[in-house]
Amino acid sequence: MRLTHPGGSTVHLAYCTNVHAAEDLAGVVGQLDRFAVPVREELGVDLLGLGLWLAEPVASALAADRGLRLGLRRELAARGLEAVTLNGFPYQAFQAPVVKHDVYYPDWTDRRRLRYTLELAAILADLLPDGAERGSISTLPLAWREPWTSDNADSARKLLSELSGGLAGYGGRIRVAFEPEPGCVVETTTQAVTALSDVDTDYLGVCLDLAHLACAWEDPAQAVARLDAAGIPIVKVQVSAALEIADPAANLDTLAEYAEPRFLHQTRSAAGAAFDDLPEALASGAPGPWRIHFHAPLHAAPLPPLTTSVPVLRQALAVLMESPACDHLEVETYTWGVLPDAARPVDDAGLARGIAAELAFARDELHALGVS
Repeated sequence: MRLTHPGGSTVHLAYCTNVHAAEDLAGVVGQLDRFAVPVREELGVDLLGLGLWLAEPVASALAADRGLRLGLRRELAARGLEAVTLNGFPYQAFQAPVVKHDVYYPDWTDRRRLRYTLELAAILADLLPDGAERGSISTLPLAWREPWTSDNADSARKLLSELSGGLAGYGGRIRVAFEPEPGCVVETTTQAVTALSDVDTDYLGVCLDLAHLACAWEDPAQAVARLDAAGIPIVKVQVSAALEIADPAANLDTLAEYAEPRFLHQTRSAAGAAFDDLPEALASGAPGPWRIHFHAPLHAAPLPPLTTSVPVLRQALAVLMESPACDHLEVETYTWGVLPDAARPVDDAGLARGIAAELAFARDELHALGVS
């Protein structure tokens, strides 16, 4: 959706398609009719933005054939869809039965990550709709934190320099955003400032995922001010919410319903305890409150005593929309398929309704901030 900031600029709101499994172009196009069009119709809008996730085999095929890229653009336009942002964090197989640490590979020490990201840039340059000022691509925060040596850092630095060089060919129209995430080399905005201190900020910046921000127990205003003071642009925002629990010890059975085998659910306590996955946290006895990296549907509160970090989301959006500091917003709840049974959609229509409800929630939050 295209919204208008009180200052007159366009704010793009999309939903991320990494919630759907597709490893080829036919699967990507098939998702448009199965999910994206029903979401658009449920919202009652003429134009819906997608944060497309294109697995590496799809990206490779599209990058090699401009005819395919223009064909995908036509498929989007024919359905009232558009893409100004791509999610380039997962490389492939993101909805496999077990993902866990695999999502962080290849990382930014591996030339395959550079090649994939530049493929996405070539694709996005041809997908950008008329009137869109620029496009964005989110990517992983360099790597999982272990192992990470000075040699790893040097390798990544060289690849980021090559990335900037490749993006320069698009005249500033395509930017790449590194997404701080719990457990990674870059987990916080403070670490982002250090890691990106010597990059070309005309082309590279940060993707601020609001669930990750909450899990790091960062104050949104301070985080945005920190990046601004360092001259690091917020290229993209993922409008997401983490699970939160005040007293985990009294609610282990409820929390265990979210300890599923597909994704990592890094858990952080307000006191600084850190766990790489929810089962580890459950066994720890660490006192709460906890925030858990489990992207919860924005519009639907979980059953008490669980809550979500939506209050952090609201604080962050209020700060981000002041300027605005960012004009690419993506709802990224990729966990619909691993929710507890009572909250999980039972069919395609149910998933489309849930995604539409999240987008409506995000739109209403932006409306409350004067973004119409």
